[in-house]
Amino acid sequence: MIEIEDKGRENGHHVFNVTVSDSAGKTHHRVTLSDDTYQRLTGARISHVACIDAAFRFLLEREAKTDILPSFDVNVIQLYHANFEKEFGNYI
Repeated sequence: MIEIEDKGRENGHHVFNVTVSDSAGKTHHRVTLSDDTYQRLTGARISHVACIDAAFRFLLEREAKTDILPSFDVNVIQLYHANFEKEFGNYI
């Protein structure tokens, strides 16, 4: 299960606390999202929280929750998964 808490804005970015839980336990992540990235990924068609949820569903299909960085900006996903932006729409 993915739980997302919107912490508001900090230094021009939206900030979220994300908890990923399953039968094996929980992981916690601090994620930032710039307005530019949000617009590029979603065209403002979904909420910021839905964008973060989609990003985590993408990640969890490719790696264990314990392998996801504890703190990162959504832009970093593209560095580890070159197909992220191309496939992101499948998770909206």
